[in-house]
Amino acid sequence: MESQLPAEFIVNIDQERCRRCKRCVINCSFGAIEFKDRVAPDHRLCVACHRCATFCPESAIAITENPLTYKYGYNWTSEIRKNILKQAESGGIILTGMGNPKPYPVYWDHMLIDACQVTNPSIDPLREPMELRTYLGAKPEALEFYKEYDKIDLRTDIAPQVRLDIPVVFAAMSYGAISLNAHRALAMAARRMGTLMNTGEGGLHEDLVPYTDRIIVQVASGRFGVTSRYLNNSAVVEIKIGQGAKPGIGGHLPGEKVGEDISKTRMIPAGTDALSPAPHHDIYSIEDLSQLIYAIKEATDYKKPVSVKIAAVHNVAAIASGIVRAGADIVMIDGFRGGTGAAPMIVRDHVGIPIELALAAVDDRLRQEGIRNRASILVGGSIRQSADVVKAIALGADACVIGTASLIAMGCRVCQKCYTGNCAWGIATQKPELVRRLNPEVAADRLCNLLSAWGHEIQEVLGSLGINAIESLRGSRERLRGVGLPQETLDILGIKHAGIGQ
Repeated sequence: MESQLPAEFIVNIDQERCRRCKRCVINCSFGAIEFKDRVAPDHRLCVACHRCATFCPESAIAITENPLTYKYGYNWTSEIRKNILKQAESGGIILTGMGNPKPYPVYWDHMLIDACQVTNPSIDPLREPMELRTYLGAKPEALEFYKEYDKIDLRTDIAPQVRLDIPVVFAAMSYGAISLNAHRALAMAARRMGTLMNTGEGGLHEDLVPYTDRIIVQVASGRFGVTSRYLNNSAVVEIKIGQGAKPGIGGHLPGEKVGEDISKTRMIPAGTDALSPAPHHDIYSIEDLSQLIYAIKEATDYKKPVSVKIAAVHNVAAIASGIVRAGADIVMIDGFRGGTGAAPMIVRDHVGIPIELALAAVDDRLRQEGIRNRASILVGGSIRQSADVVKAIALGADACVIGTASLIAMGCRVCQKCYTGNCAWGIATQKPELVRRLNPEVAADRLCNLLSAWGHEIQEVLGSLGINAIESLRGSRERLRGVGLPQETLDILGIKHAGIGQ
């Protein structure tokens, strides 16, 4: 069947400036550029990954959207018509990668931060002590001490805690969905910055074992790579129940991506599909979840905090309450703009709720029930900048999780073709010739630079607020104001409209 789909992008090549070096041909992993008597693009294959334009020594390549115009229709948009054409030709579900691109409100952008005007703003927040450190894990309701002569000792037993030097954690991305070099970069950056990276559900590659004090290992329904050694080679163990980009949908790594190395790490036969269905075979109630939480705690000698990851859905507050009561030390909530390597477009774009509303609802519910101290809250789902981190912590989070932002820092251009395995930047691929394009040391430097920059910006904001510790901001919703939001949304967020005083 001949395709009726127009090219999404146009590759423009300035033939006068082009030196015919063929670097663009070599770098294009999607086959969109070939060389005949001159460089010739196949516009239909271009995904706008920018690899060719980035490495062209003469800057002779420009990529633009195809100006082909569809007759305007508010209801029948050009995107919907293109998707119908795709399915008419393929008969299949439309797959996509990365996060939800729909123009739903981004509530972070409708919240403003308060500042100290006449009391105690910082003179120089980058040189004064500004504490970004926080600890993940269950906290006691009160501390008891006993005194013997001149010695004072703590009587209260403290649950396992993990120290973060910056309240930003790298998100769960499995070996298989992303390359081993990408995993190495995340692990190295986490160690250097005093934070955590998450293996995702793909097991722990042996090369990452030296970094296990900075690694969250994940237990998903497929139980890939899960052994007692795996659980103990970690800082935190996370039970994956849901994912923001595809609530109610499990993981699927195609067999063609399961080579010998991934086969060994995941403990499955090479060449077989790695299926991790949405429901765990042993979890059908909160009581079942509690059994798994305490089985993991037993296996790790009660030395590791146990996290439970859920997608942001409409009853997320009640679910989170049950998770905390089941014994989890950390609740990780993933909003509907969260990234993914592959998901049905219909699920990614239309299922779930924004992380801002989910976070506010969960924090409020746990406080009302008097159990907020029993678990830390991590949130993810399109944390794009340091301002989002500050606002999330003011809404009640202990720390934030970044996935797409960390990939962009490494070089990702968000072309949304992760599921093809052809990532031109060596990130979302297992092809050796592409994987080696990503230098893990350089990528780790870029990740550290990103977190360092965000850390300095957070310090600046703390100084403007007149506080000197990130934990002083947690749950302080009075430091936020809404702009352009309806009253119902302001009530859910628990913040006032801008212009209203204390």
